[in-house]
Amino acid sequence: MNADPIGIFDSGVGGLSVLKEVNNLLPHEDIIYIADQVHVPYGERLIQDVCLYSDGIARFFIKRKTKLIVVACNTASAVALHHLRKKFPGIPFVGMEPAVKPAAESTLSGMVRVLATPATFHGELYASVVERFANGVTIIQDTCPGLVSQIEKGELFSSETLLILQNALSPMMKQGVDRIVLGCTHYPFVIPLITKIIGPKIQVIDPAPAVARQVMRVLTGDRILRSTKEPGTIQFLTTGEVVFLEPMLEKFIGFKGPVRKILWNNGDLGELISHTE
Repeated sequence: MNADPIGIFDSGVGGLSVLKEVNNLLPHEDIIYIADQVHVPYGERLIQDVCLYSDGIARFFIKRKTKLIVVACNTASAVALHHLRKKFPGIPFVGMEPAVKPAAESTLSGMVRVLATPATFHGELYASVVERFANGVTIIQDTCPGLVSQIEKGELFSSETLLILQNALSPMMKQGVDRIVLGCTHYPFVIPLITKIIGPKIQVIDPAPAVARQVMRVLTGDRILRSTKEPGTIQFLTTGEVVFLEPMLEKFIGFKGPVRKILWNNGDLGELISHTE
């Protein structure tokens, strides 16, 4: 039995889509979730800053004896995952990889649209995935400006969110795209709105379930899977304002629970502050 927790982090609420899948697949594991909302969105930050934030969060998790860290952010995975694995070789990291491979393998039209942040598109990880798996397939990219901010505000069905998605998706109806890859962990929360725009014939690929399966494979392979029938616990932490994240938990993933605030201090995450303070 290994009772050490899993650490999951993102710049905001997007990583909750990954947390939900991990919890569904591994309900007996304890989880610590960090939303670095004081720096959201990572996709608009400098690469070196995202690396610094990821480094600080990893050190926080390691101090709390996490046995595996999930970088539940496509931007952080694109620019910092290699750095984290090199700097902290004693702990396994699972990152987000744009699901270009399954899209390229299953497309009938040869046209795939990828929705992601600019930092993800400019990262070596994305370029490597496209090079390896998208031969003979046309990849159309869109950064969906403003979509992450809308989702962070909980505006999943607002007219502004609809307009952002219409601008990104409407042109593809004429291009013959039949697969849409969600390259940001925030985007699965607007799948119902995406489906409303594009209809049922175009497949939307959410990578979160595959990430959860990879977490299980790593824990099983390293023999650190928790062997208990007791349900695990989940701690929710934010560097932003607790009052913003708490109502999102039930709205986004159906969870109720306190959120605790944690502060940055010269590149390190400091002591936890009770949600009641």
